[in-house]
Amino acid sequence: MSRSEDIPDQTASLTNHDRKPIHIPGSIQPHGVLLVVNPQLEILQVSNNSQDHLGKTTQDLLGQSLNCLLDHRQVEAIKQCWEKQIGSVNSHKVSIITLNEKRYFDCIVHRTEDAVILELEPTDSASEVSFLSFHALVSEAIAQMQKTSNLTEFLQLVATEIRQITAFDRVMVYQFDHQGAGSVIAEAKRQDLSPYLGLHYPATDIPKSARDLYTRCMLRFIPTINAQPVKLVPIENPITQQPIDLSLSILRSVDSCCVEYHQNMGVTALLVISLIQEQKLWGLISCHHATSKYLSYEVRKICEFLGRIVSLELVHKVSQVEQDYKVRLQALQSEFIESISQADNFIDALIKPEIRLLDLVSASGAAVCLDNEITLVGATPNIEQVRALIEWADTQVSDNLFSSDSLPKFYPESIVFKNTASGLLLLRISQVRRYYILWFRPEVIQTVDWAGNPNEFTQVEQADDSVSLGPRKSFAKWQETVRLTSLPWESCELDCALALRNAIVGIVLSKADELAKINLELERSNRELASFAYAASHDLKEPLRGIYNYSTILLEDYAQILDDEGIEYLETVVSLSVRMETLINSLLRLSQLGKAELRKQSTDLNELLTQVIDVFRASRQYSELIDIRIPRLLPTVECDSVLVNEVFSNLIANALKYNDKAKKWVEIGYLDKNEEISTGLLQPKKQSSVPPVFYVRDNGIGIPEHHLETIFRLFKRLHSQEKYGGGVGAGLAIAKKIVELHNGRIWVESTLGHSSTFYFTLE
Repeated sequence: MSRSEDIPDQTASLTNHDRKPIHIPGSIQPHGVLLVVNPQLEILQVSNNSQDHLGKTTQDLLGQSLNCLLDHRQVEAIKQCWEKQIGSVNSHKVSIITLNEKRYFDCIVHRTEDAVILELEPTDSASEVSFLSFHALVSEAIAQMQKTSNLTEFLQLVATEIRQITAFDRVMVYQFDHQGAGSVIAEAKRQDLSPYLGLHYPATDIPKSARDLYTRCMLRFIPTINAQPVKLVPIENPITQQPIDLSLSILRSVDSCCVEYHQNMGVTALLVISLIQEQKLWGLISCHHATSKYLSYEVRKICEFLGRIVSLELVHKVSQVEQDYKVRLQALQSEFIESISQADNFIDALIKPEIRLLDLVSASGAAVCLDNEITLVGATPNIEQVRALIEWADTQVSDNLFSSDSLPKFYPESIVFKNTASGLLLLRISQVRRYYILWFRPEVIQTVDWAGNPNEFTQVEQADDSVSLGPRKSFAKWQETVRLTSLPWESCELDCALALRNAIVGIVLSKADELAKINLELERSNRELASFAYAASHDLKEPLRGIYNYSTILLEDYAQILDDEGIEYLETVVSLSVRMETLINSLLRLSQLGKAELRKQSTDLNELLTQVIDVFRASRQYSELIDIRIPRLLPTVECDSVLVNEVFSNLIANALKYNDKAKKWVEIGYLDKNEEISTGLLQPKKQSSVPPVFYVRDNGIGIPEHHLETIFRLFKRLHSQEKYGGGVGAGLAIAKKIVELHNGRIWVESTLGHSSTFYFTLE
């Protein structure tokens, strides 16, 4: 049979038991008597069975000093409790004269914030158990426990030893899971009893209020579960006007729901020992007996002592497996983080090699989401399913870490990919950007054995004709098939994921700081370089002009005394000095652009192009060959018109220069949005505020593909000086610099031998 994924509505009344104040019942179990005294050791409250145990009525005791019951030595010992911490428990052997008969009691004393509580249990002995006697009772049990390192064997031995000491019908070791439910993991019992080993119990069986008390108080003893509780007189503390807190009281009465629950199990006597691991309730040693059974205070203290020993051993034995796993995860995490910190590409560092990201939390698949870029690793839902899951997480998950071993409970759409992602561990890296890492685990179909149907309750009619819910009556094995659930995420895996997030954030911040420093250094270096280039270029022009002038004078005035070879040398010097000056002018121009501020204004590019073309037509070099085509009017844009004039001039000049066709032409235009989409330059979903893409196209010689990027370098020429009119190779570098000053970009597409098209944008 299958279990419903949700707790039925009818359980609401039962789960309200979590909020029931069971620590202030105002009554005790009848096998002892309870006294509440103030700092002056005056009796403020007393249980209504004092006549049975002490031979005095409540009226005989209320308002009296403890001296009316105990001798001076015993009273002084109890008085010292006021000097101890709240919650500390002490025990004494005391004697009280009742009806001319001396009776002995175990006196267990603890202090609350406002009072001291004395609990007196009748005993046959007036002497304390000696250390040697105590040691004899527990040493063999401890020795046996320490012999085994296997957790299951250890806990089975614990159950056996506790049963041997207490002689209870059944002793179970019960472990809680992270949701408060639990299961029996070890059991020692009478042979004729049905086994409970391996059975599961819902969290409502031991409500949170009870678990809190088990955490605070190591031992709970109920010799007769259905014994009539004894009220305190008065019910409320007369000083505080509040019920007295009996959280640490060993005589505290039993809640009615607990009574009914254990009666349904056939249990009359109960002893429960808490198992505490790292200050949290790990489990219980629960002892059941079919009939009433009283254990002396000494035996109970032995059981409590063994419970503490077992708790200490749990730290080692339970934690050993977890610790080994934690160490492995931490080692992997350290290696992983180090590789991320040294990597240039964040995605590559996360997923290559892939297994590291999965092993980090023992997942079968993962997805890394950086804004709209999603990378899948291992067994995962498809891209669209992951994208939808992230959109759900954007609105439904507020924490940086979310985990579930049953994702369909929170996100029903995930049922379709349960085979890969019934379990989800989601890590949000950034609160600003959509940066996530998601880990997945597949569905693991489980058969769970419950102690009775956990969703079955009894209806109890109340005096006011209302109906409340009580515990189930049957605890026979009841099976369910649990689906849509993965293996649970361990706390150390969650810690590992959070540590990864913190490391990534730290690395990103560190990288940002480094980048900021580099950018500042680059800005400073660029300014210095531009200043140097400008100064050097400017200073070089003067001696270069002298070389040119003196070489020209020699050619003009001394040509008659030079031979042909000497004249050729001088002409070469003049030619080289002219070329050198052109190079220096180009360098000066680039350095000026690096220091220039844009003077943007609304510019009609049609008027600007008219000016550029007029200059070309006025030149003798191009006057007859020029054929410039403009298919449609260009737009008006915000730009530095002087600099953009230079961009068009350089591109048109190159288009005309590097052309060996008989009929040369140059086309100047721009692409509309449909053309940009069709050519792949613009994504269909992009906003409409993208800048236009301008182009200058020719029918020239074209550019080899491997030179399409290098042609924008300063002084980069693809041909010798003698071909295509010379030039120094600075025009495209200057055009690129101007476009970048406008936050645009420039690139080229070309077919060798046929044409070239230069594209650029201005923003």
